[in-house]
Amino acid sequence: MAAVEITIKAFMIDHIRAMRNMYDIEVIVNTEDVNFLKPFGLDVAVIRVDIERKISLFRDLWALIYLFHVFRENKYDIVHSITPKAGLLSMLAGFFAGIPVRIHTFTGQVWTTRKGFARWSLKTADKLIAFCATQILVDSHSQRDFLIKEKVVSALKSHVIANGSICGVDTKRFSPNPEARMNLRKKLGVSESDVVFLFLGRLNWDKGLLDLAMAFSVVCGVHNNVRLVLVGPDEENLRGRILEFCKSCSERVYFEDYTDRPEQYMAAADVFCLPSYREGFGIVVIEAASVGVPAIGSRIYGITDAIEDGITGFFHEPGNADELAVIMKRFIDNPILIKKMGEAARVRAQQLFSKEIVTSAMLDYYEKLTCHA
Repeated sequence: MAAVEITIKAFMIDHIRAMRNMYDIEVIVNTEDVNFLKPFGLDVAVIRVDIERKISLFRDLWALIYLFHVFRENKYDIVHSITPKAGLLSMLAGFFAGIPVRIHTFTGQVWTTRKGFARWSLKTADKLIAFCATQILVDSHSQRDFLIKEKVVSALKSHVIANGSICGVDTKRFSPNPEARMNLRKKLGVSESDVVFLFLGRLNWDKGLLDLAMAFSVVCGVHNNVRLVLVGPDEENLRGRILEFCKSCSERVYFEDYTDRPEQYMAAADVFCLPSYREGFGIVVIEAASVGVPAIGSRIYGITDAIEDGITGFFHEPGNADELAVIMKRFIDNPILIKKMGEAARVRAQQLFSKEIVTSAMLDYYEKLTCHA
């Protein structure tokens, strides 16, 4: 179960494809198209449930009651939820409906950057999810350690699949592509001698994009052969503020609202940047690594699993734009370092985080649960 179909498409397709040979699977999600899995070759039943992304007491209560009846009627052996709202509703409904195995996957905590009542209420919701679940999956080892420390989950109840990440990376799709690199850089007006720093994801404050903009403006004052490419929806209208920080070099900053070919932007990049304040697991870092691109990331849980410091990239303290700028300069001054770390990053992504490894580990996890049921 997930709140929106994009979550299923992004993270669960390979798992569903592998598990359907052994289990009867139904997908419960808020969708306008109950046939959205058929283009993926998956003839799986889809049950639509109206879940609001934001808190809506009346609709949330209706969804909870509806789920309770669905669970009681279908007598599922396992309910597995992803995303916070879907987790809260399905774990509560599953608890009261007597579903024997209730699994929730944590993929990051919104409350880590909140304060006061907002932090308390969101954290309490996560604790309630963990209480109602019989099993907790966490998509990185460092995030699990954090959740145990914060007393949200217990060590006995929580697990990480393989080496982390919810679904792994498609190392064939995300691979070095000289043709895509040449074509996209030509489209952006970027020469092969330019060093391209890439961010790919939602443009919001939590991603540390203002820190990246400040660091890039510092770098631009010293180097002319640098470019910054930002790909993703501008959720908090940050574009204007980013350009304000980079006003002396705004012509070297490129924005792209959406792409269904992230691997092409990664192929065109030299260094991937993820200066976030919170992450569950830096899957985009691993995708870039699989393409052969080293990374700069903030030293926070989630990202520390995705980068091997000094081998596949470097860490900086979250919010420290000066330190970030120093690392960016280090890469600019040393093209051989970019190549060396990029090669190491690709090897690590293949050996630890391929989708085959993660899906196989998920199958093993389910098999152990059903054997003990």
